[in-house]
Amino acid sequence: MAAAPEVIVFDVNETLSDMSPLRARFAEAGAPEHLATLWFATLLREGFALAAAGDAAPFAEIGTELLTGLLDGAGVHEPQATARRLASSVADLPLHPDVPEAVSTLRAAGLRLVTLTNGSAQVAQKLFDAAGIRDEFEALLSVEDAPAWKPHPSSYHYAAQQCGAREEDMMLVAVHPWDIHGAAQAGLRTAWVNRSGAPYPSYFARPEVTVTSLTQLATELAG
Repeated sequence: MAAAPEVIVFDVNETLSDMSPLRARFAEAGAPEHLATLWFATLLREGFALAAAGDAAPFAEIGTELLTGLLDGAGVHEPQATARRLASSVADLPLHPDVPEAVSTLRAAGLRLVTLTNGSAQVAQKLFDAAGIRDEFEALLSVEDAPAWKPHPSSYHYAAQQCGAREEDMMLVAVHPWDIHGAAQAGLRTAWVNRSGAPYPSYFARPEVTVTSLTQLATELAG
């Protein structure tokens, strides 16, 4: 591949954090397991809709209100309290096993590492502190401080401004094709982490790099 970028910008939810344990947590709360997937997908949809309309709201605020309605519809006892507990548990999820070593390898190679999440920077902070890799990251950025959620162009431009870097010198790393598309449209280089082996949607801008793990990405960029 081409030369490594100056700055690597990591998405957090699902790209670095493993959200699969949420299914069991929903089941323990008396909700169908599939509601976890529906909740996260609907949460993203609502955030995207606000961004398209030129507005924004915090991830946790949308997530808790939305989940309260879903849990109530599923007949869960005390839906509001349960929604707050489940939504906040996103900060207690584990990282994917390939993340800590890959992050350390990329940092040791002299690359600048930051995050850009649609959630809060505090969630990323807690995840990385637990894994002992917080110091590998130069900054934990959140769209809560940007004009709009990803994939709106302003979110990626905000990251470039915060890093003092040109968009073309940055690479967005994500599992979400919509994030890859948004970053590419904003002028960033892109790397798609395809852990599931799914086909890439033809209607989105194709990633510069496709890998099956962060370990593979670290090998290619730091080699």
